[in-house]
Order: sequence, then C-alpha cells, then structure tokens
Amino acid sequence: MAELIHTCYRITEIDRSVGFYKHLGFEELRRMPIGDEAINVFIGLPGDGPRLELTFNHGRAEPYEIGTGYGHIAILVADLDAILVRLAAAQIEPERPPYTIRAGGSRICFVRDPDGYRVELIER
Repeated sequence: MAELIHTCYRITEIDRSVGFYKHLGFEELRRMPIGDEAINVFIGLPGDGPRLELTFNHGRAEPYEIGTGYGHIAILVADLDAILVRLAAAQIEPERPPYTIRAGGSRICFVRDPDGYRVELIER
C-alpha cells in the first residue's frame, strides 16, 4: 500500500518561506543539511507530520521557474477571514477576494508564497 508523505518546493530564502507558512498555521519540524549543497526544511500542520519539504540550495540567488504544469497545494482552514488578516499584516494579499465555485460550496481564496507557488485556502 502506498502513502503520499510530502511534497517539495525549492525556495530562495528559508526564513521568509517558513514565515509565510507559519502564517497559515504550519510549524517548522526539522532542518536537514544535505552536505554543503542544500538544506531541507520540513514543515507541517500541528499533529500531521512533515508534509512540506522546503529545499534551499546554497549559492542560488535567482528564482526558480515554476513551469506551466504546476497548479497549487490546498489547505483547509477554519476561518479564512482570520488567515487573510494575518497574511495582510505580512503584506501578503490574495489573488482576488474569497469566493465560492458553486452555491453552498466552500469559500476559497488563492495566495502565493514568497517564491510564487500558489496556495489554495479552503474554508471548512
């Protein structure tokens, strides 16, 4: 039986990226150096384990190309408005105001992390 354990993003600044995800309720769980070439930072939601691996490659200054095939990660949140207030305090604005796709559906909103990766916030 298979199990999806995490996904990985390449980032350009550790503290900036970890700070962004902390605004969404994530916590840093551990850092793992990969020789002299990189550091993997594992983060996750409380009680859920390290679901997101942020890889920082030493000596890389330019941003990564995200590509046309990448979509987003999705995070369930209890209070979308409260999350957006916390993000706004950190100068992070949504792509557009929260909306629903269909009548009676969940409110959703997209934001981008410091490296441009899209994150969908879905209100429970």
